[in-house]
Amino acid sequence: MAPRCWRWWPWTAWPRTRPPPSESTQSFRQQFSTQEQTPQICVVGSGPAGFYTAQHLLKHHSRAHVDIYEKQLVPFGLVRFGVAPDHPEVKSYGAEDHRGLEIPGEELPGVLSARAFVGWYNGLPENRKLAPDLSCDTAVVLGQGNVALDVARILLTPPEYLEKTDITEAALGALRQSRVKTVWIVGRRGPLQVAFAIKELREMIQLPGTRPILDPADFLGLQDRIKEVPRPRKRLTELLLQAATEKPGVAEAARRASASRAWGLRFFRSPQQVLPSPDGRRAAGIRLAVTRLEGVGEATRAVPTGAVEDLPCGLVLSSIGYKSRPIDPSVPFDPKLGVIPNMEGRVVDVPGLYCSGWVKRGPTGVITTTMTDSFVTGQILLQDLKAGLLPSGPRPGYAAIKALLGSRGVWPVSFSDWEKLDAEEVSRGQGAGKPREKLLDPQEMLRLLGR
Repeated sequence: MAPRCWRWWPWTAWPRTRPPPSESTQSFRQQFSTQEQTPQICVVGSGPAGFYTAQHLLKHHSRAHVDIYEKQLVPFGLVRFGVAPDHPEVKSYGAEDHRGLEIPGEELPGVLSARAFVGWYNGLPENRKLAPDLSCDTAVVLGQGNVALDVARILLTPPEYLEKTDITEAALGALRQSRVKTVWIVGRRGPLQVAFAIKELREMIQLPGTRPILDPADFLGLQDRIKEVPRPRKRLTELLLQAATEKPGVAEAARRASASRAWGLRFFRSPQQVLPSPDGRRAAGIRLAVTRLEGVGEATRAVPTGAVEDLPCGLVLSSIGYKSRPIDPSVPFDPKLGVIPNMEGRVVDVPGLYCSGWVKRGPTGVITTTMTDSFVTGQILLQDLKAGLLPSGPRPGYAAIKALLGSRGVWPVSFSDWEKLDAEEVSRGQGAGKPREKLLDPQEMLRLLGR
């Protein structure tokens, strides 16, 4: 993307007077001008959906001018803050909030969202003071998706394997002192419904210094049932079956016997209550409702059997899904689905407003899904522009935003400012052999920029 075509301005250059307007990193698009000569387009949110949409617009309209706005001081959204530090080639990302457990006890110390935990070890400024208590022996992760396996893997990975990643120094120090030896990864449904990928599962099985705990009873009859399932699901389930039921070879058996840490998958369990410690001051366990499956195929759902079991633990990480937040009262939002009502990216009843990413379709898919989805939104916008369907008349574009920020005492941080911060992070990481040491404190970032 050529600099002449786009600018990137975060909201977060900290006001002198009153706070900046409440904005979200969810990517919605406002068409400021329908003039075919130089359409001015605003993208709110610098995560994958925002950048891919901007890329498509710039590629297919040579005179388009795109401004990208971001509330953080640094760009790239959860590409920066959501990817596990030992997975630099994988960019996991999502909406801005997490789904609550909505069970008694979830407010107790020791209960955290996986999203906040991921933000903590990835250097998200708002989570830098999270300070999870890792003094317990057992942790429970609720959910069986890729993020659940990410946090379980980070909890159990020997710290020396993380030293050369871009994990924050504070998180690495806490993990060096961690006493967590066992992590249970709990799901409401069964092995055929897990949401993690085969790559993540294989890494867990081979994780140094750990051994898997899988109950063969959970896999009874599964061999015959997977014959008709799609190939990716079949390969994943076969790996689970192998880990649960096959006797390991001599070398693998020896490795597991010497392991000091363990992880396990608990199926057919749904969280019912976080159990407090005797003094009521923190989490000490979780009560799980035993479930069974009803329905077939995609309609399969977990229903309680009436039985419960208590699982002792000192740390509970909720990884049951992400959700988007409403961005502004003027923008339609469906709180039940967690999306902006839209048709192919066109926001319903608001001409000139578009959306892409998870706020468009919900928290599903991977990076390629969002790329394709964002390209569609960009193409729809360009089609509407060409057809004259957008609001007519000249619009001031960035000039109006600049004036508004100035009137509120807000100093924008530019992309060139980010490049200075980027260089500082890389420089700090070099001494420790890391790709970068992320800056965590917004005030420190501003001082480095001379603000």
